[in-house]
Amino acid sequence: MRCEIRHTTEYHYPKPAWDSFNQVRLHPIQEVRQTVRSFHLHVTPEAEITSHKDYFGAIVHQVHVHDHHQHLLIEAQAIVDTHAVTLPVPAPFSVLRGSRAKNTEFLVPSPRVPAGDWPEIFEVKRPAPSDDLPSFLEDLNHTLYRRWAYDSKATTVSTSLAEFAQLNRGVCQDFTHAMLGILRQLGVPARYVSGYLYSGGEMVGAEATHAWVEALIPGYGWLGYDPTNDCLAKEKHIKIGHGREYSDVSPVRGTYYGGGQGKLDVAVHVYGEQ
Repeated sequence: MRCEIRHTTEYHYPKPAWDSFNQVRLHPIQEVRQTVRSFHLHVTPEAEITSHKDYFGAIVHQVHVHDHHQHLLIEAQAIVDTHAVTLPVPAPFSVLRGSRAKNTEFLVPSPRVPAGDWPEIFEVKRPAPSDDLPSFLEDLNHTLYRRWAYDSKATTVSTSLAEFAQLNRGVCQDFTHAMLGILRQLGVPARYVSGYLYSGGEMVGAEATHAWVEALIPGYGWLGYDPTNDCLAKEKHIKIGHGREYSDVSPVRGTYYGGGQGKLDVAVHVYGEQ
């Protein structure tokens, strides 16, 4: 599937700001599941732009506006071809034993996904070593979708995992952190994915960057699960990058001098063609 993405981030300041520095993670990653055909980053006013790859392999742009300004526009445009996903064969939970030592960073607690009895808190039965891992992952994806409601106004970027468990509603970030917490407590390496979603009006979460989970299935690799929409991450999911949690892959963040309390506007448009 060919997907065209346009992502605009605008800051408006009541007073002149200067030395605005932003880290921008909006460049889709090149991997087996997708091919990046083009990417362009446009910034107004004129800015110094450099780039590097972060620890997890995502392309990060540094945008530095030196001069005084009251409006900052960061616009990313990309064309990406996504490819079909094959399904894993059955495999017992016991196959994970040899993979955990090499993936500890996706098993240990992090600030937004702390240690806790998350399987019990989210009422998920702990599997036996002989239980099928792919089936469990699919069932967990469905359980979170069925029991918790998507509500774009229920939580904020700072809502904790424990608060989400009590609220019973939230956004894709919350669903993803919940699935990560459960899987890591069960010894399944799992990572947070930031990206885009072409919904065609069928799924939620396409109005901004989207989030989902990638779980490790030994012998297969990493497979994406979207608990917000109760589906696998297939051709309609365009990946930017992955990390331990949201903080590792936040789309745009930065600092500036002066300016006062700025206003932020974000718009994401994804067009798809089979």
